[in-house]
Amino acid sequence: MTKRRIYLDNHATTPVDPRVLEAMLPYFNERFGNPASKSHPFGWEAQNAVDQALGQVAALIGASENEIVFTSGATESINLALKGAAAAYRGKGRHIVTTTIEHRAVLDPCQLLADNGFEITRLDVDRDGILALDDLAAALREDTILVSIIHANNEIGVIQDIEAIGALCRGKGVLLHVDAAQSVGKIPVDVDGMQIDLLSISAHKYYGPKGIGALYVRRRSPRVQLQPQMHGGGHQKGLRAGTLPVPLIVGLGVASSIAWNEMAEEGRRIAQLRDHLIEELTGRLDGVTQNGHPSQRLPGNANLSFTGVDGARLLSALSNLAVSSGSACASEEAGPSHVLRAIGLPGSLAAASLRFGLGRFTTAQEIDCAINEVYQAVNRMRDQRKAP
Repeated sequence: MTKRRIYLDNHATTPVDPRVLEAMLPYFNERFGNPASKSHPFGWEAQNAVDQALGQVAALIGASENEIVFTSGATESINLALKGAAAAYRGKGRHIVTTTIEHRAVLDPCQLLADNGFEITRLDVDRDGILALDDLAAALREDTILVSIIHANNEIGVIQDIEAIGALCRGKGVLLHVDAAQSVGKIPVDVDGMQIDLLSISAHKYYGPKGIGALYVRRRSPRVQLQPQMHGGGHQKGLRAGTLPVPLIVGLGVASSIAWNEMAEEGRRIAQLRDHLIEELTGRLDGVTQNGHPSQRLPGNANLSFTGVDGARLLSALSNLAVSSGSACASEEAGPSHVLRAIGLPGSLAAASLRFGLGRFTTAQEIDCAINEVYQAVNRMRDQRKAP
């Protein structure tokens, strides 16, 4: 009898919540109008659905509806934020600050900007993955136009103190972009309280559909300027051209509404399961260490290193577990994760690390099964290494 596969890779993507799917379906074939069609009810109905989703997304992050720009996902949102701000503010300066533990969706556009005359400062973090506020303050200059910080790291789950970072940037007159792909929908985000100017999100990270995300663009105190990166129709106040994908937008909106209502209770439940997983594996196995800050982390994240075990072989041995060794977007890269290297892990230990991502549909029984499978696989591999 084949064992049921257990999904513990919710940082890579999440399943669409059935309630989200149900809300989306009518907009594929019954309410299929184009919201740009202003002259008939089909278009009006579509626009009403878009307006409702705008309110749902805005409520989740404490924004106004006119500050939300729909995109294809966090990667596009990040590119629009970074490249759009760089182009709009290049007259003020060409210096951008970020960190060494950002997602490739931030690091790669920053490298492109560096190749085109911008100066990028990449700040290190400590062994727990935390950015020191003093280091950021020392990096800001007269010509600094933008700081881009990941809120919750996609590999080690570490949460940065965005409120303090936002206050520092605001005080210096520097824009703050936050990659919140992993945090929105899982932990509270308040763009006003955190003094965030630009914020990127993706629906499929919190039980919405793939192919849709949003960029928050502050429109008051200060009003942020961006140069569009897509042209062709003047949609969304000219910031992002293209016909709006109404079914996906509806899905993003409903996913946001569910997260708003259920986040606190869901987070507590998932954190308890995560803590149980960590306690059992570190208690039953020698040489297991947790990567990243022990408590300042996402409820569903556990990143563990297993001494004396080859990570690639361990992944293969866990045939019934969907876990990963790092970011899904960097899964084809050779060598250990750049995030684990950035927090000082030796190459051998970084290569022997697993990321467990628990989510809304993870059960206690699945966690117990996962603990047993990892325990058995690690012991088996260590015994094989000892054998003559």
